Amino acid sequence: MKTANKTVTATRLVQDALDKAHEFEDYNIFTFLDEKGALEKAAEIDAKIAAGEKVGRLAGVPFAIKDNFLAPFGDTTASAHILQGFPSPITATAVAKLEAEGAIPIGRTNLDAFAHGSSTENSYFGPTLNSHDRERVAGGSSGGSAVAVALNIVEFATGTDTGGSIRQPASFNGVYGLKPTYGCISRYGVVAMASSTDCIGFFTKTPDDMDLLMEIASGKDSKDLTTLDDYYNNNKIANVNKIGVIKDFDNDSVDPEIREALKNKCEALKSKGYEIVELEMPALKYALAAYYIIVPAEIASNLSRYDGVRYGFRSENSKGLNELYANTRDEGFMPENKRRIMIGNFVLSSGFYDAYFLKAAKVRTLIIKEYAAAFLKCDFILTPVAPNPAFKLGEKVNDPVAMYLEDMMSVSLNLAGVPGLAIPAGETKNGLPIGLQLVGPRRSDKALIEFSKVLEEA
Repeated sequence: MKTANKTVTATRLVQDALDKAHEFEDYNIFTFLDEKGALEKAAEIDAKIAAGEKVGRLAGVPFAIKDNFLAPFGDTTASAHILQGFPSPITATAVAKLEAEGAIPIGRTNLDAFAHGSSTENSYFGPTLNSHDRERVAGGSSGGSAVAVALNIVEFATGTDTGGSIRQPASFNGVYGLKPTYGCISRYGVVAMASSTDCIGFFTKTPDDMDLLMEIASGKDSKDLTTLDDYYNNNKIANVNKIGVIKDFDNDSVDPEIREALKNKCEALKSKGYEIVELEMPALKYALAAYYIIVPAEIASNLSRYDGVRYGFRSENSKGLNELYANTRDEGFMPENKRRIMIGNFVLSSGFYDAYFLKAAKVRTLIIKEYAAAFLKCDFILTPVAPNPAFKLGEKVNDPVAMYLEDMMSVSLNLAGVPGLAIPAGETKNGLPIGLQLVGPRRSDKALIEFSKVLEEA
């Protein structure tokens, strides 16, 4: 990662990033660019360097934040109409840690509103275009962050992953994307989607950059009681001998070129002396159904606070409080937000809680146990991230079930709380990136990143 020094100034690095952001403006990557603020921060770092003062490990490195991270520049909108006009009073812990090391946020990136989606088409600001094919989706929900890194606008970008929202856009754009162990990085100051599955992570161009960011961002936070102790910086890298492949994912629902990429990686690992272990994990076929019961239930709860009274957008065409609530939520939420609120309230309602939510919770426990059993047979698991490469813009936007099926290989990791790293694994015949994901047991994040270098060589 290129940092500022006496030869290359932070101002130069930031200005280059801003110039590239304008060059690729028609990709709809950013919801807000903080040009003045970023250049002022760069000037401060340059002054410190000139004075011989100590600067951080990320001095002058420009980065982008997904627009559901709170920070006091621009409005934090989560790409939703209902949050327009909301200036953040706080800074997210993850952003604060990065800035403390000298990194400079240049702007906010586009996402599916409130991170509800798999294509960044569900944004109030319109879709972000894929970095390799402008007629295809960027992936979601963190599409803007993935494309910002893939087009070399910034060195890295933040993301959130609730069911694949970092790994899938990373796969669609040919970059690295990490969903850490649940609780590894503080969620304080990040707009909540589903609190039991939300994870904070990053997009980078190399495993080494990912490792550095994790060293900086991970650890306990008194403002987020779900955070774990700083195991990341205290982990020992264990020997890796066995790589698992999930037999249940090797079927006709997966694109043949993705299956071929997985097969090629496995053959390359075999030639290096690694043992490939076939795993049967039958509970995973219920993961998508369980996810789309548990997560909408939590979404319905988390989105109940947006009513047009306290902050954000307010409908002006209302008579009385109840009408204000109804009109604000109707005008402020995107169709996918409304769909998930309705599903969530339905599965939590009297008479349906036991039939749906409780069963989904039991399935989640089965999935957790299944991953624990799998890691007794292998060290890591290698799978596709998604069943298909990036699909065409508009292709699935009116078919929510087809869109949800894009998450079939990613959601189980969030339900189980285990880490997953999306790695570039070649391209299709028509030049679309293919990504695979490396999955490990809880707290194995550092070892995952280290082993991804072996996969890169392979």
